[in-house]
Amino acid sequence: MQKQAGQQELHDFTIPLTREQAKAILAMEEEEAIFILMDLSKKLAAFQKKQTVQGSTPSGMVPPYEKPPKRGRKKKPGAKKGHQGKRRPSPEPTREEEHSPLKTCPECGTQVSEPSERRFRLIEDIVVPEVEVVKHSIPRQWCPCCQKLVEPPVADALPGATFGHRLMALTCWLHYGIGVTMSMVLAMVSYHLQFELSVGGLVDAWHRMAEVFYQWYEQIGEDVKESGVLHADETGWRESGKTRWLWCFTTKQATYYMIHQSRGSPALSKFFTETFNGTLVTDFWGAYGKVTSASRQACLPHLFRELAKVDETSASPAWAAFSRKLGRLLRDALRLQARRNEFDEKTFIRRRSRITKRLDGMVRKQSRNDDVARIQKRLIRYHDAMFTFLDHPDVPADNNHAEREIRPAVIMRKNSYCNRSERGANTQAIMMSIYRTLKLRGLHPLRTIENALRTYVLTGSLPPLPAESISDS
Repeated sequence: MQKQAGQQELHDFTIPLTREQAKAILAMEEEEAIFILMDLSKKLAAFQKKQTVQGSTPSGMVPPYEKPPKRGRKKKPGAKKGHQGKRRPSPEPTREEEHSPLKTCPECGTQVSEPSERRFRLIEDIVVPEVEVVKHSIPRQWCPCCQKLVEPPVADALPGATFGHRLMALTCWLHYGIGVTMSMVLAMVSYHLQFELSVGGLVDAWHRMAEVFYQWYEQIGEDVKESGVLHADETGWRESGKTRWLWCFTTKQATYYMIHQSRGSPALSKFFTETFNGTLVTDFWGAYGKVTSASRQACLPHLFRELAKVDETSASPAWAAFSRKLGRLLRDALRLQARRNEFDEKTFIRRRSRITKRLDGMVRKQSRNDDVARIQKRLIRYHDAMFTFLDHPDVPADNNHAEREIRPAVIMRKNSYCNRSERGANTQAIMMSIYRTLKLRGLHPLRTIENALRTYVLTGSLPPLPAESISDS
């Protein structure tokens, strides 16, 4: 009976013990107190073991063994039944190969007849490229005016460079365009192209590329600041082991990255040198409130995630009622946007006004619940930025575009561990911006860079950054 009573009372004790729990154990009989203390010591040992295992998990990450099983897909992947399939067009053959007829069947060995028909099959493969070493014979002539020897420019490489534009464009695109690590770039060039490169030579070539294309980098920055809708986001970065921040400012046609030591207004003041005349779409990070813009749109999915997060931990009836009411309001606003074309102008304006009145009613009376008061404060602060997408059809209700554009940089961060110098960080921002913008505009990343380098060598300046996709012909 004493042991059963002790087992029932075990549920009343926690780790660490409170003062009242410790006094309760001291007041027990000796055998009962020993039993409870021994059980608590087992719990403490198990807890310490778990903490030791968790110590190897990065902060902010849920350990894999604590993640719940992934739920199955609601629907099968792929297109619906009856959907017309899509495939790329068949390529034109570059050469033809004719095969000799068989004499015997390859399965049974019986003699076969003469060919009655032919079947054609297209096979695409990669021809291993060969390294081309070109010896340029350059005439040098004396200029009596300049009092020095002059020579014509060599369009195939930058002045003083020992390898050409194609190799520079390829390696730079592999690293900054698709996130291949430096060691993997060297391995690919060494084993596939049979071209020996050193780390120092490769990095120096990338720095020279950044210097040449800085004009395009500035042009991309001006393009995004002149857009009607601008998305912005930021994430952590490292430079020489110090904390930095990677900022992403993006539109449908351009993406501008900037690495800065600040996550606040100093970085934004460096980018926004004057008032932004369009709509700025961001999350709820407070620093964006310092930007002077024509209008703002806050990311509604961020607010939905915040509501879901509090729903998991809060059992307050006040919060449950507020969460349901706010979620219903946000969903009604999104439905109104989706059905915009179904209403005439007067009906849409009336329903739009009703959305704003419902929002005002939710923040008019302050709640004593901490979570409700916190969300109400956010709604008051971003009152004019909640439903801008209803007034401007080209403005989305989310900041998904910025998150998609910053994701490649996050993947690069995991692969290459950021930068080791300020110069490397500048090169990273410049070349990532250029290659990401080329992708958004449908431009060939290698051919565009190679042609621009040729123009730079011959004329001394870059051509304007193309605004539309070019033909691959």
